[in-house]
Amino acid sequence: MLPAFLLRKPERRPASPPVGGVRSLTIADVPVPVEVKASTRARRMSLRVDPARELVQVVVPAGITDAEVTRFVGRHLDWVHQRLAAIPARSPFHDGAVVPVLGVAHTIRHDPSRRGGARVARGEDGRWEIQVGGEKEFLERRVEEFLKTQAKRLLGQRSREKAAMIGAKVAAVTVRDTRSRWGSCSATGRLSYSWRLIFTPEAVFDYVVAHEVAHLKEMNHSARFWALCAKLTADVEGPRAWLKTNGARLHRYG
Repeated sequence: MLPAFLLRKPERRPASPPVGGVRSLTIADVPVPVEVKASTRARRMSLRVDPARELVQVVVPAGITDAEVTRFVGRHLDWVHQRLAAIPARSPFHDGAVVPVLGVAHTIRHDPSRRGGARVARGEDGRWEIQVGGEKEFLERRVEEFLKTQAKRLLGQRSREKAAMIGAKVAAVTVRDTRSRWGSCSATGRLSYSWRLIFTPEAVFDYVVAHEVAHLKEMNHSARFWALCAKLTADVEGPRAWLKTNGARLHRYG
């Protein structure tokens, strides 16, 4: 007869996400999905709330189980609820909605009889409007496409102007809906920006462009980089503070 310990079934350890993989958990008392990401670089579990995607993100070392993640999140429930409550409300693009374009309020006006693409014009009250025609169900998409086009045009123009100031060349400018950064610069001179910069005040918009253009000369964040950045824009610290405070709100438009 086999010894008792050989007769017992081995305990099944709850699954943990594969290294580099992402999985979603549902945890009681957390009203949004919990995203778990395993990383070989993580030495302990870390927790953050992603306001853009409205979820809780936990980065864990390899081998951490879902049960351990659940207990970890449970110990920080008050913090999670406070962060979720601080997420700005969504601002959908609908008729009558007001959105900032480089810090200036623009009211969306839908006129189904109007032909042609969206445009910026003065309304009857003299205030700026984004005037959009076509069927109502396509309004939000048309407003977003218009704003993306404007963002790419303005970011490209501003980038090339600033690059000329330091004798650099911009290979290309693209816009995306990035979540973790407002801009990036490749070693080949390609600049990429979040199109949502169109919602920032002029000074913030200018700073982000200056930041990425400075990387054309300094691919680092050294003292030389910051000195160059300061030559390309009127203010550095103010816009950085503004983005830290208000950045989450930019992802709530549309």
